[in-house]
Amino acid sequence: MTSPTATLLLSCPDRRGLVAEIANFIYSHGGNIVHADHHTDFTRKIFLTRLEWQLEGFDLSREEIAPACEQLAGSLQANWQLHFSDTVRRLSIWVSRQDHCLLDLLWRQKAKEFTAEIPLIISNHEDLKEIALQFGADFHYLPITPDNKAEQEEKQLQLLRDYQIDIVVLAKYMQILRHNFITRFPNIINIHHSFLPAFVGAKPYHQAYKRGVKIIGATAHYVTDELDAGPIIEQDVVRVSHRDEIADLIRKGKDLERIVLARAVRSHLQNRVLVYGDRTVVFG
Repeated sequence: MTSPTATLLLSCPDRRGLVAEIANFIYSHGGNIVHADHHTDFTRKIFLTRLEWQLEGFDLSREEIAPACEQLAGSLQANWQLHFSDTVRRLSIWVSRQDHCLLDLLWRQKAKEFTAEIPLIISNHEDLKEIALQFGADFHYLPITPDNKAEQEEKQLQLLRDYQIDIVVLAKYMQILRHNFITRFPNIINIHHSFLPAFVGAKPYHQAYKRGVKIIGATAHYVTDELDAGPIIEQDVVRVSHRDEIADLIRKGKDLERIVLARAVRSHLQNRVLVYGDRTVVFG
């Protein structure tokens, strides 16, 4: 869509007439709705919606839309977000030694599969510096030890401020972020393998092979204090055959991690993800 749009993500206590009330707010200001998605969580009695409308012909300026949405949300006791389609988010990718998710995201951004700038790559190893430079991103090497973790996280936070980063993507960054970091910068997406049963620790694919798993998977989620338990954005699985060796499991797992992380990042950048509690709604 070439014409810029505004997107309102909103969640509130469920009651009758919400769709009409919210849609009428946009209509009353001359807005033309181009996408509308709604969901009701009947267990929690929460209504969730995503409305996208064209800014052309809308009688509120961009500066006036947020205060108007604030007033609407107040009357509905709602949590809300407002986004504009022509706002280009600035993304920082964090890595350790594995390059498959990093390369995939950089290629997709270069191919314009999603709209974002990637000015900053941070790593606790130097292995992937040349890849970053090849794609025109600045690379910052910040080694992490138990003794310097707090100090290095302060440097990371300063880099995020200096580069005006909106979202961090942990593309196989093999470090656990501390509570203090997540509190100060909560917009973080992570990718990890997910098996049934779950295999923790070193060499998970070797463990999975030993147990004869029949499927392997990958999960992309927002980062919270609870390790690998944040609200899930995207998941996928692939079948494993008894003929598959460890190398096949690793290859299939990397393929899944690439595509699941790319889907999650794209959904976030397109303002399709609405978090409520420990869950998400991902609007299509």
